[in-house]
Amino acid sequence: MKVFVIGAAGGVGSRLCRLLADEGVAVTGMHRNLLQFESVAATGASPLIGDLIGDDVPKLSHWMCGHDAVVFTAGAHGTGIDQTSLIDGRGLEKAVAAAEAAGVTRFVLVSAMPEAGRGKNLGERFEHYLGVKKATEAYLSRTDLDWLIVRPGTLTDDPGSGLVAAGPAVIDAPVSRDNVAGFLAAAIARPLLSQQIVELTDGETTIAEAAVTLAGGGTEVATGRRLLSA
Repeated sequence: MKVFVIGAAGGVGSRLCRLLADEGVAVTGMHRNLLQFESVAATGASPLIGDLIGDDVPKLSHWMCGHDAVVFTAGAHGTGIDQTSLIDGRGLEKAVAAAEAAGVTRFVLVSAMPEAGRGKNLGERFEHYLGVKKATEAYLSRTDLDWLIVRPGTLTDDPGSGLVAAGPAVIDAPVSRDNVAGFLAAAIARPLLSQQIVELTDGETTIAEAAVTLAGGGTEVATGRRLLSA
């Protein structure tokens, strides 16, 4: 299996690259900064310097050819409203078009839980970020791709427990980047976990159990100590 990770130098992307590489998956890790080349290589991924703003769809498509899945976990990371629109927004649209042109049907988007940060007066930039994320979710969901949208809660750098709450709707709570990467790795390996929006926080269900349940296509939600039927 070959996976193309966009945002491979980020907190979630770097962890995902390492997990996949450790499992024997061939990973291409796309990142923007030349200074990140060695850190991406250290995860076991093949580093690829790319720019969602400057690179066009044919170039992105050329890079994606031969891969089985694309994971989009890139972001402007608070560098400004314009950058958020170009990277999180237009960048996602370009990546989707490139995947379609390359014949890569599996596309996983790391988005954001709408409630994350509410009530904390994080300002116009954060509100714009959430609006862009919502728009990209709508854009991806209207395609014929084998898409999956994952909405993490408030991200932390706490060590991953391997235990999550995951389902179509969960209460906003913290989630470690380790656990997000672990869930993404589990989800990529399960093609039946498709055309769903999954909200994700730390919880009490193992990542493997949560992924298997959601891939079953029912309305069960991995929300706590057990799997509850919605």
